[in-house]
Amino acid sequence: MIAPHVSRALADVDAPVLELLRLGTYQIHYMDSVPAYAGVSTTVDQVHATVGRRPTGFVNAVLRKVAAEQPTPPDAMDSSEALAGWGSHPKWLVRRWLARYSSDDVRRLVEYHNQRPATCLLPLGMDAEEARRILADRGIAASPAAAWSPCIRLGTGVSVVEALAAIPASIVQDPASNLVVRYADVPSGTIVADLCSAPGGKSLALSERAARIIAADRSESRIRMVRDNALRTGRRLELVVADALRPPLAPVDVVLLDAPCTGTGTLARHPDARWRLTSEAIDAMAALQTRMLDAAAELVRPGGLLVYSTCTLEPEENEDCVADFIARHGGFVIEATDAIGRSDEHDGFVDSDGYLRVEPWRSAYDGSFAARLRRTA
Repeated sequence: MIAPHVSRALADVDAPVLELLRLGTYQIHYMDSVPAYAGVSTTVDQVHATVGRRPTGFVNAVLRKVAAEQPTPPDAMDSSEALAGWGSHPKWLVRRWLARYSSDDVRRLVEYHNQRPATCLLPLGMDAEEARRILADRGIAASPAAAWSPCIRLGTGVSVVEALAAIPASIVQDPASNLVVRYADVPSGTIVADLCSAPGGKSLALSERAARIIAADRSESRIRMVRDNALRTGRRLELVVADALRPPLAPVDVVLLDAPCTGTGTLARHPDARWRLTSEAIDAMAALQTRMLDAAAELVRPGGLLVYSTCTLEPEENEDCVADFIARHGGFVIEATDAIGRSDEHDGFVDSDGYLRVEPWRSAYDGSFAARLRRTA
């Protein structure tokens, strides 16, 4: 909005002056209580007070032109430059998304990433309605997270600590993360190894059906987080400090690999991560995930399951990684179940290839991906 009215590159404008131009532009177009003329004059006064007299004429001229124009409506944006600038996202990342999704979907994704995400709880050993009644008795506001989710959504400003104290047998879990657990459809009475378990949400959710959960993570401090959550919820987990690339375990019924990833489906929770992320990191993560999958495959007994999941939207870390794995390991096939359905009620979370895909702009929650692989050989 500022750049068209400046004759030089914005990078060449003095940083304090540029910051004040941005603040003035925000006041003019996004603060309904501030008239445009006031936004211009107060910004000019602030420039004079903090930077000096010299740039005041420049700032006054730019902001008057900014005030005379209406900002481009977000729904009219279809280029990476426009969406990246308006939505405060790296251009390279927006370009990637535009190559796969429509401009409307990318705009909605960027919008989601710039909102404060909901905080949700998964009650263990009780249904969502009972959990909501308990919270209501304590004066804690909560609502159903979604028609398709057993999670409950805490009201704005609710203390998570107070909510967990009211329902100790509950965990903080986004509905998208919970969908991975439901998609895994772990048979009752099985032994599960969760190779990247911290902070323990998926392990604890799986404990509803599994006979034993071996929760591993290579960080001792992160395993302590798993331990603390298990103790608080009263669930038994068998804890192991171990590297998922070299897991010291015998084959089990189910292996869950909730792999480290670039996390582009959860940028709303980590707003600064978008600026630390690089395109090279995607390939680096995919290489690490490939090695982890190879190691995990050795732990799946014949006839057992390997469930691979991430919270990224990038195909190199998701379907491409799984396809490469299957090509190398002919004894594994994708085997989706009807545990979460494939109907419109679930917004098509399981695609025609059997993968779980949760897209933030459709679900209103985090992004996630999962593949359920049966060892047939």
